[in-house]
Amino acid sequence: MKFKSFLAKPFAAYVVKQVKRAMQNAVSDQEAIFRDLLKTGTVTQFGKDHHFSDIKTIEEYRQAVPIRDYEAFKPYIDQIKEGKHNILWKGQPMYFAKTSGTTSGVKYIPISKESMPNHFNTGRNAVLCNLGEIGNPKVFDGKMIFLSGSPELERVGGIPTGRLSGIINHQIPSYLRTNQLPSYETNCIEDWETKLDRIVEETISRNMTLISGIPPWMQMYFDRLIEKSGKKVGELFPDFSVLVHGGVNFEPYRTKLMESIGRKVAAIETFPASEGFFAFQDSQHAEGLLLNTNSGIWFEFIPVAEIFSEKPTRLGLREVKTGENYALIINSNAGLWSYNIGDTVKFVSTDPYRIVVSGRIKHFISAFGEHVIGEEVEYSLMKAAEETGVLITEFTVAPKISQDKGKSYHEWLIEFDQRPANMDLFAALVDGNLRKKNIYYDDLITGNILMPLQIRAVKKNGFIDYMKSVGRLGGQNKVPRLSNDRGLAESLEPWVEG
Repeated sequence: MKFKSFLAKPFAAYVVKQVKRAMQNAVSDQEAIFRDLLKTGTVTQFGKDHHFSDIKTIEEYRQAVPIRDYEAFKPYIDQIKEGKHNILWKGQPMYFAKTSGTTSGVKYIPISKESMPNHFNTGRNAVLCNLGEIGNPKVFDGKMIFLSGSPELERVGGIPTGRLSGIINHQIPSYLRTNQLPSYETNCIEDWETKLDRIVEETISRNMTLISGIPPWMQMYFDRLIEKSGKKVGELFPDFSVLVHGGVNFEPYRTKLMESIGRKVAAIETFPASEGFFAFQDSQHAEGLLLNTNSGIWFEFIPVAEIFSEKPTRLGLREVKTGENYALIINSNAGLWSYNIGDTVKFVSTDPYRIVVSGRIKHFISAFGEHVIGEEVEYSLMKAAEETGVLITEFTVAPKISQDKGKSYHEWLIEFDQRPANMDLFAALVDGNLRKKNIYYDDLITGNILMPLQIRAVKKNGFIDYMKSVGRLGGQNKVPRLSNDRGLAESLEPWVEG
């Protein structure tokens, strides 16, 4: 056993002990974080604007600080970019994480010295918590890859700025640098396909043990490896044992990824974002992701139906229930206050607090009042695929609105790796699953307001070619699962069959 794998076992035991302690103290840890954030925030411009010095309780805080998205935070971010100090958090941010926005275009998310451990240590803890169950400490003796954005940073208002994955690249400790692939030079290549070819060249003959990234881009990497070597990934890398994923729901990609590997490996799910690392899979045997309750973030939860209310109900850990969809709101030691990150979660356990990511607030279909969400379409498709042996590469859903009663429907644009033998039967299975999952959708079909869903097949690599055409291929970019308008569906027309 080599030195790193030898040390990994006792360190993993230490981390597991700390994580279990956090499970037991989740509520008290959250309340302590609230007090610490409020104390530090008192000296900031945001704290002065919202009278933090007068706030004593969580309820008083909620009365003083409304829920905000990035657009409402932007005036404070602009002050930081002008070089001002103590605006959202003490001093200035250590970094800006640059990410795509909606109405604001590019977003600049502050990362402070205090919040950086949340981003780096949580990913490390996820692997170490699973290490005992995986039973293979040799993972730390081989090469590891994270399919990420460029680590090259620019300066905005004097603050180093770049993609979160590129920023984290700078924080990797020296003892893991020798394990890391691809090279810094390759990671800096902007064109994704050029970069991917270089990654394949650098890794194809190495002892890869851990591979991490968002599922669609890992699949692209696996496809290139198989094409070049003629071997399954698991045969090419005999010691490959850990697949770390996040960013999108893994289930639509699981079957094809595992088929590409050719044997079983441990899959570890994570829930990271530029705003924070919120949850991680701590066990191969427990459902959901463990909420990160002692890592500088105080969480609030709003019932999804109230998210656009002027004064929504705001809940803490004590008040959440399993099985209900909540909008995730964060308060962090990077200076994000009652910040709506745009994701929805559902608790599958409150002892300990484990969640699943159920969708995006802005990603839904309710053109007819059905309010179909991401969790529902993913479940409906993957259940039908499992029952019929169909493999899905990628998909998206949009409403197709007709002026004639009973002629509107949901249009599913699906790229198949292995197509159904009977497309009409497959569509009927998906539609039936969705009707069972969403009673409003079922009522619309029963009432002849909507026709059953229709599927249109997307050409091979159609989604990749579309993402390339709009400059969003690679990195952490992903295709929205569903939209409430026709924008994405119409943009995909050149790649739709027939």
